[in-house]
Amino acid sequence: MDEEKKMDRKFDYRGLVLLSLGHLMTDINTGILPTLLPFLKESMNLTYAMAGMIILFFNFTSAVVQPIFGYITDRKPLPWFLPLGCLASALGMALFGFALSYWQLLVLAVLSGLGVAVFHPEAWRMANFFAGEKKATGVSVFAVGGNLGLALGPLMAAFCIKMFGLIGSLFFLVPGGAMAGVFLFSRFWRVKNSPTLSKGPSGSVTTALRSAFYPMSLLLGMVTLRSWTHAGIMIFIPFYYISHMKGDPLHVGQLLFVFLLAGTFGTFLGGPLADRFGHKRFLLFSLGLTPPCMLLFLLSSGFWSFFWFILTGLVLIISFSVSMVMGQSFMPQHVGTASGLILGLALGMGGIGAALLGFLADRFGVPATLWIVAFIPWAAFVLTAFIPYPYRPKRLEGSRF
Repeated sequence: MDEEKKMDRKFDYRGLVLLSLGHLMTDINTGILPTLLPFLKESMNLTYAMAGMIILFFNFTSAVVQPIFGYITDRKPLPWFLPLGCLASALGMALFGFALSYWQLLVLAVLSGLGVAVFHPEAWRMANFFAGEKKATGVSVFAVGGNLGLALGPLMAAFCIKMFGLIGSLFFLVPGGAMAGVFLFSRFWRVKNSPTLSKGPSGSVTTALRSAFYPMSLLLGMVTLRSWTHAGIMIFIPFYYISHMKGDPLHVGQLLFVFLLAGTFGTFLGGPLADRFGHKRFLLFSLGLTPPCMLLFLLSSGFWSFFWFILTGLVLIISFSVSMVMGQSFMPQHVGTASGLILGLALGMGGIGAALLGFLADRFGVPATLWIVAFIPWAAFVLTAFIPYPYRPKRLEGSRF
């Protein structure tokens, strides 16, 4: 009981902001990749399905590996994963412009995906620790960095490729490399009482998963469907504007930037609002409102198209930190593992969704695929409605939810 009280840290903005900056510099690479695909498709004569497979390799690497790293960091804090993840994710993306074959693109996607996988479980675990009792608020501060990175990625990619061609990808190494240096030379992020929430036997993770199987399965199903929606928008909006509408690539980068920036703003607001009005209720609100906004975007043009696209980003992404907090509450003694499962599945299933949607785009066209994407969040809404929450594990102690 005394150890639990020691764990009750106060809300620590300095730690959360530093972690959030690392999150930004890592996830900027995830935002870069979809904007690169139209240029790679034209340069290397790829099909939509092949482009979707690049996303699949990037995301699936993270999905398979993240829960493993989450389990490891629950057993022993590994803060050096933070600079390593920042550097590896940036290095893989920086070399994309120098790839000579499709297989080299897939290998680089795996390298960058591994960097993302290394960084996130340890960072989410530490963010949960720094958040104290204001879980959704603290996690939202950390998540803002990732969402801002996703927003800046397309803008950075469009600018560098337009100015320097595909070899401009080398500039993508700068943010991740710089942040890795900050982590290596900063003492603050090396937390002396870095939280290891479980020191139990190796089978305790299996026990926790079995205890929380029903709510966790529903939550992961929701995360999968929401990830398909997000991946569909991020991948096919660039194709829609560049290939279908013959638009300016720089305009596409700006469009995705404001879409994800709206999500960043929503994430920042979403945590405190969810803490106030209820996590599950707020998640249902997000999923229920996303399809109408997306449909209005597809049916409108000019200013209103821009407006509805921004609102779609706001209401879709606003719930991300909330779902993470819910998942962590199902496995309170294994926060790293829970974070790895949720984020890993989000990335991996997003990649599988990207590949499936790529086949649909090859067969039915990009506009029809975007219409399909618009309705997916309602299926996620149904799954969320059945999640028992607040949830109290029967065999595990220490949950505050």
